[in-house]
Amino acid sequence: MILACHNLNKSFGDQLIVKDGSFHIEDREKAALVGVNGAGKSTILKMIVKEEPIDSGEVVLTRGKTLGYLAQQQKLESGRSIYEEVKTAKADIIATEQQIRTIEHELKSLNGEELEKRLETYNRLMSQFEAQNGYAYESEITGVLKGLGFGEEDFNKMTDTLSGGQKTRVSLGKLLLTKPDILLLDEPTNHLDLNSITWLETYLLNYPGAVFIVSHDRFFLNRVVTKVIEVENGAVRMYAGNYKAYADKKQQIRDAMLKEYLNQQREIKHQEAVIEKLRSFNREKSIKRAESREKMLNKMTLVEKPQEPAKEIHFSLEPSCISGNDVLSVEELSKSFDHQTLFQNISFDIKRGEHVAVIGDNGTGKTTLLKILNQVVSPDTGSFTLGSKVKIGYYDQEHHVLHDGKNIFDEISDDYPTLTNTQIRNTLAAFQFTGDDVYKLIGDLSGGEKGRVSLAKLMLSEANFLILDEPTNHLDITSKEILEKALNEYTGTVLYVSHDRYFINQTAGRILELVNQTFVNYIGNYDYYLEKKEELTAVYASSTASPASVSDNTASYGEDIGSAPDGRLSWQEQKEQQAKERKRQSDLKKTEDRIAVLEERNARIDELMTHEDVYSNSVKCQELAVEKSGNEEELELLYEKWEELAQ
Repeated sequence: MILACHNLNKSFGDQLIVKDGSFHIEDREKAALVGVNGAGKSTILKMIVKEEPIDSGEVVLTRGKTLGYLAQQQKLESGRSIYEEVKTAKADIIATEQQIRTIEHELKSLNGEELEKRLETYNRLMSQFEAQNGYAYESEITGVLKGLGFGEEDFNKMTDTLSGGQKTRVSLGKLLLTKPDILLLDEPTNHLDLNSITWLETYLLNYPGAVFIVSHDRFFLNRVVTKVIEVENGAVRMYAGNYKAYADKKQQIRDAMLKEYLNQQREIKHQEAVIEKLRSFNREKSIKRAESREKMLNKMTLVEKPQEPAKEIHFSLEPSCISGNDVLSVEELSKSFDHQTLFQNISFDIKRGEHVAVIGDNGTGKTTLLKILNQVVSPDTGSFTLGSKVKIGYYDQEHHVLHDGKNIFDEISDDYPTLTNTQIRNTLAAFQFTGDDVYKLIGDLSGGEKGRVSLAKLMLSEANFLILDEPTNHLDITSKEILEKALNEYTGTVLYVSHDRYFINQTAGRILELVNQTFVNYIGNYDYYLEKKEELTAVYASSTASPASVSDNTASYGEDIGSAPDGRLSWQEQKEQQAKERKRQSDLKKTEDRIAVLEERNARIDELMTHEDVYSNSVKCQELAVEKSGNEEELELLYEKWEELAQ
């Protein structure tokens, strides 16, 4: 075991982060920390690295082990290039190398005992240098930087000119090169393109130390981790396996708990009804039976109702009208920035109902293409045409469609003036904005909150052609799944840019990869793209492809697997069950009716026995007494039968 957390407790005012949370990480283990946005994942990492105080509990790092931490936001010192900044991770090796060179220079002028001592130091330093793989540190730095998406032309860029995402990648590179015994990574795949994420997966799988990751990238977690630690409503639980195994197990546990709870509640209601009925018979034996059942009911250990899942966004996407079959036609489109060609002479068509994902490395022009289609940026050459009745809904990853100076309520009401206050509040409540939250300024919102406001506007737009730029950025896994469901049920057309491979797999029926300044077309999901990537890239992106070839690469994936298996057996079983239940209900009603008849007759006999012409007639009294005795015997049997049937 390299890291153990015992009985962690942390709150911010009334907000509970974790209560009595305990978990551990083994040597070389790859583990994930998961939970909805706001559950406290980043806070837990900060408590481990002592950036955030713990209310109570203990964090234990094995003696002599080192810990490295990557936060979501990075501040890098100015005055260094990317390469120089990352090179600081190898400061110890560089210092050792400088000592070796100094001694090599000194040896020429030494002799005797002094020479022997320096040679001894030299040999020790050389062994240390070789053990640290000192001869390869420069190629290691280059490999990590290229793996994280930096080209050699980027190495000399100054860190203070970089974007936030680039600074995070530089910090990740430095951290990986220091090779601590345990890596703590908070959203390491943010700002990485698909190739860099794949590279990082392989790097972490082969990493000799332990890794503890916070991530919403399900594809990444499925490949890398073997343990999942969940924080939910302050509780911490551990699950063996990758993310899929965790999700399946969690659902199984919750389903079993809910089933057990509902079964017990049904049994309690049933027993209460039986007890009430037995008491209504108002007979000594039936009352005793009722009391016996009541005692058993009071001794029952109640099953606790499973907690409801954390509050989720819920929405649906519905177009206000149906577009024509031809939604978008792009012809000979080209775009360059600062003498860098992003794409040239690209042509493709999108038909009604298609869900198309655009993928490619960072900087290839994916977002620029979407901005051209939304007339935010102009193309250098070429054109595009929208089809009949096409109405665009645009989701911008930088949220330029939002106004920082407005509050959330006004952002919606100004764009949709026909909505009532109640309608606006109901819409925002569906996206987790309630009460005074609706008056928060857009400029003060987090990335995730801005994303939810943008999704709310997208839903209200009733567009039939959605153009989405990184729609899953800043969304937690639960919210991603809800968005996936909404898109899969959407009857309009979708074109989106995403680096989320799991999301692409769930929602895309076609993929356009922007590579070598052109598009390669894949008629399938992300799994199909992985299968055909090498083959189709060689054919369509190794030389200039004609517009037709870009559009007409239509190798499809998947076949219908045949009709559902014959279901007559289950149908027969179902019919038999229904027949048995009808018979039980019929017998129960007949029994209750018979009980009612006999009880009514016994009550009538009791009344008759008070009449003078009856109680003065010994023969009549005897007849009625025999009849009532027979009724009582039959009633005893009927009560038992009713109890069995009611059960």
